[in-house]
Amino acid sequence: MGRTFDSILETVGNTPVVRINNLAPPDVTLYVKVESFNPLGSVKDRLALGVIEDAERTGALKPGQTIVESTSGNTGIGLAMVCAQKGYPLVITMTETFSVERRKLMRFLGAKVVLTPAAERSTGMIEKAKELAERHGWFMTRQFENEANPDYHSATTAQEILRDFEGERLDYWVSGYGTGGTLKGVARVLADRRPDTKIVVCEAVEAPVVSSGLPQEKDADGFPVGTHPAYNPHPMQGWGPNFMSRLTGDTVDMGIIHKAVTITGPQAIACSQDLAKKEGIFVGITSGATFAGALKVCEEAPSGSVVLCMLPDTGERYLSTDLFDGVPEVMSDAEREIAASTPNHRLD
Repeated sequence: MGRTFDSILETVGNTPVVRINNLAPPDVTLYVKVESFNPLGSVKDRLALGVIEDAERTGALKPGQTIVESTSGNTGIGLAMVCAQKGYPLVITMTETFSVERRKLMRFLGAKVVLTPAAERSTGMIEKAKELAERHGWFMTRQFENEANPDYHSATTAQEILRDFEGERLDYWVSGYGTGGTLKGVARVLADRRPDTKIVVCEAVEAPVVSSGLPQEKDADGFPVGTHPAYNPHPMQGWGPNFMSRLTGDTVDMGIIHKAVTITGPQAIACSQDLAKKEGIFVGITSGATFAGALKVCEEAPSGSVVLCMLPDTGERYLSTDLFDGVPEVMSDAEREIAASTPNHRLD
């Protein structure tokens, strides 16, 4: 990076845009923005830093106050990094079905992780975080509705994209959504500064929350209530809770989304594996899913189009998931044959 940093937090952002050379159609230029280059390996490092620094500026977060948040993992990992550096205690609530390595990473960084029943889905972990905040006077970051989340993306992620494509074509920007922070924060800037760029959102085929067009039930304050009618459980951890977040709903209401595409779990896994084996880019299931959506966009895009796809996280937090099924721990027959081809070898 060509400079020194006063803390790990200064390394958040400025992630690289990388051209896809082996998986893209020959008549379309496909780039990916690799968010695993953030210090704790995901785009949610931006969210974590943005919401905490905003709360410090406004006085909503007091020195030494405990922070609590519900998460599928990446937000919690990012928050654990920020809290460790700044000295805030952190409690995470998380549905018990999310990968074990996410829990271990957060605990390794000093956070406490409270698991909630799988049957209660994302709503259950959010309600638990609210209960804990109210009972103990903790600060809840409220990632699904906190405007500091998209504001940070407008100020960083979107500006990096504008900089990297200044004077160049950018016909499509492709992203998934979870909290809706990346989507809202980047999409509104592109709609204003690059109206030629079409916004494409990706979601699980089992949970077409955006593409269904069905409304999300809301309370008197405009916050989501209950499970969205189009939601069903899906394998993309962190890629769409069982409701349409307020931030995602805001983006839909702006009318700036060009289209939504749906992705299956096998498509997501296959694309993640292809990115690793054919491009050397190591990412998780949600990144594979977003990339699958980008390939669909490429198939329909006019010749000469330029597409940018967000890759939200690293593959290392999916080791215990279906992504790594079939990847053996012991030597295969082919590896044993290689080992035996020279005198110094072991076959136990």
